[in-house]
Amino acid sequence: MGFFDWFSRQPAEAGDNSAQASEEPAVPPWSMTPTHAAMTSADLMDFMRGGETASGEYVTTSKALENMALLRCVSLISESIGMLPLNLTIRGEEKAYAVDHPLYRVLKRRPNEFQGPYKFKSTMQLRALIHGNAYARVIWRGNTVVRLIPLDSRKVTPKMNDDFTVRYEVQRPDGSVVTLAARDIFHLADLAPDEHGLIGLSRVDKARESIGLSLQAQKAAARIFKNGVMAGGALSYPNKLNTQQIENIQNSLQARYAGADQAHKWMILEDGIKAEKWANTANDSQLQEGRNHQIEEIARAFGVPRPLLMMDDTSWGSGIEQLGIFFVQYGLQHWFDIWEDEVALKLLTEKESDLYAAKFNEHALLRGTLKDQADFFAKALGSGGSKPFMKQNEVRDRLDLPKSDDPAADSLESTLTRNANVPPATT
Repeated sequence: MGFFDWFSRQPAEAGDNSAQASEEPAVPPWSMTPTHAAMTSADLMDFMRGGETASGEYVTTSKALENMALLRCVSLISESIGMLPLNLTIRGEEKAYAVDHPLYRVLKRRPNEFQGPYKFKSTMQLRALIHGNAYARVIWRGNTVVRLIPLDSRKVTPKMNDDFTVRYEVQRPDGSVVTLAARDIFHLADLAPDEHGLIGLSRVDKARESIGLSLQAQKAAARIFKNGVMAGGALSYPNKLNTQQIENIQNSLQARYAGADQAHKWMILEDGIKAEKWANTANDSQLQEGRNHQIEEIARAFGVPRPLLMMDDTSWGSGIEQLGIFFVQYGLQHWFDIWEDEVALKLLTEKESDLYAAKFNEHALLRGTLKDQADFFAKALGSGGSKPFMKQNEVRDRLDLPKSDDPAADSLESTLTRNANVPPATT
């Protein structure tokens, strides 16, 4: 029970407060969605854990998201997970979609009454990246999953029972705590260094010092623009100028040389006036280098390549394809595995896990240029005399084209071989 729960907790009702696992709750599940009208114990603990970093910046979760590098990292990963299809497939050689299974509709069409699959997946992934854990209440109808309701990550605590089963303690908005069985919570956990590997670590928390330093550097740059002298140079005159002369020179410069249209025009100076341009100081360069270094540190924490943070000045050209492959393999693949394993563990029975598997379709992120795709699919269909390893309808499916009615479209026989077996037309 949290610190603030002691004041808001209502007298306990008679009976066990653990929820029934196999039935839909009498209270609408979205009633467990947290409110933010007042500070909760989770908010207080987030503030207390944040504390003051060595840079002097207090870093909480909401404060961390004000850093554009971190926001780009978590949004890039979350949006990528959200847009990729998560399909329930039938195990075996056919690799067909399990469209008749009720879970297929939940994952692919409607996870709950107020979210589509993109919003549900991206929301869960964002919370897993920020807090280290993302939770969703599993609503059952008998042995069938009918809904997945996201929960506030800060109000759910997984605990290990003496028999090595897991329970989840969920704090409701009224301060009461309900205990749920493991099958009732869909749990995405990042790297979990705790004793039983239950609670994922927060990358935002571990990168707190780098985030704090980056926020302080951003404030320092803002203070320079607000309070610093931003003049581009100076005009020096051997004699003393009166107020009217200074004003005349300023007006002349503004009228003749200010603005982008007047850039690089030559100035005509009289009476010994000399112009001196001010260059950037070493401190200015160090400030910019420091900000760039902190961006790299935050990118490392989330496994996002520098160019995807819009950092590099150089053009990658054809290398951008390899960069995308790198991001999928080392920035997204482990999250694919976490999602797929949790679906098998929580949303399918042990018997069903032998028949079905959840699978992300990452091919949308790995597509190359049109020329590269054409060359690959041509070879896959047996171009150049090689043995084909894809059927025409498989290629059409990869390209989101409708299935062909041609019987040969489901054959591995190449076009050249098929044409060679056709007898010549008689005249």
